[in-house]
Amino acid sequence: MVEMTKDALKEVCKHLDLYSTPRLNDKLYLHYKGWERIQNLDEFTGVRALWLESNGLSKIEGLEANTELRCLYLHNNCIEEMENVGHLKFLDTLNLEHNNINCIENVSGCTKMRTLNLAHNNLESIEDIEHLAECHSISVLDLSHNKLDDPDILTILEQMPNLNVLNLMGNDVVREIRNYRKTLTARIPTLRYLDDRPVFEDDRRIAEAWARGGKEAESAEREAIKQEKRDKERRNTEAFRRMQDEARAGAKERRALKGEESASEYTDSEEEFAETEDDAAPGGVAAKKDKKSEFFKMHIIEIEEIGRASCRERV
Repeated sequence: MVEMTKDALKEVCKHLDLYSTPRLNDKLYLHYKGWERIQNLDEFTGVRALWLESNGLSKIEGLEANTELRCLYLHNNCIEEMENVGHLKFLDTLNLEHNNINCIENVSGCTKMRTLNLAHNNLESIEDIEHLAECHSISVLDLSHNKLDDPDILTILEQMPNLNVLNLMGNDVVREIRNYRKTLTARIPTLRYLDDRPVFEDDRRIAEAWARGGKEAESAEREAIKQEKRDKERRNTEAFRRMQDEARAGAKERRALKGEESASEYTDSEEEFAETEDDAAPGGVAAKKDKKSEFFKMHIIEIEEIGRASCRERV
């Protein structure tokens, strides 16, 4: 027998580099230790997550002082009853997978609990799970691989107002309920994930139509969904074409504005070289250009006359 003594707990804390002062620890790893009983945890008042899986535990006990617990992992043990957890007001997750539990009880006081895992236990009848109707906060429920075979368990499950995820795989009830997936989807309106697949919005619409009017209503709803998708695709295509047209029009307008600016720049460059009134006036730039031209012409004439005179002298 391996006993959970205070010295043993201190040794675990030391080995895992946890705080030596028990109340300062918010996590405590006590799995795979071979404990047979939960005890001596009264000093660990600050623990929020407690791992106790894969030991030899047969009873849930010794948690009276651990009121801050949010997550309690007790899977892979030998626990037969759900007890001594009702005082854990902040408990969010309780994992009791792979135990020997045959009845769900004493967890309605855990008003903040959202996840309950009871896979691979010994639940058989509607009476074994009827306590779930009082557990209004649970949103994730795993009852897979039990011995449930009564289709009337749906009357309990549909009373859970926040049930989003449900797993019933490995139970005979899956075969006993006709049109299993559509039935559960229609009867549990909050369901978003069933077994190993999500429940999409289209799945819900089809299931609810089937529940209202059978195969004909289901076919009509399927066609309506297809038409809605076609209409949506058409609207998206039209919106994309409008966006393309607007982009082309904007590009054309920008090119036109750019062309006007280029033409304006060319006109301005020509005007820079045009004569102004001041240039044409006496003494202006144009007049000075004319005088220079006249000066050069006169010198050219003189050079020509000198050249001709030199030729006559030689003769």
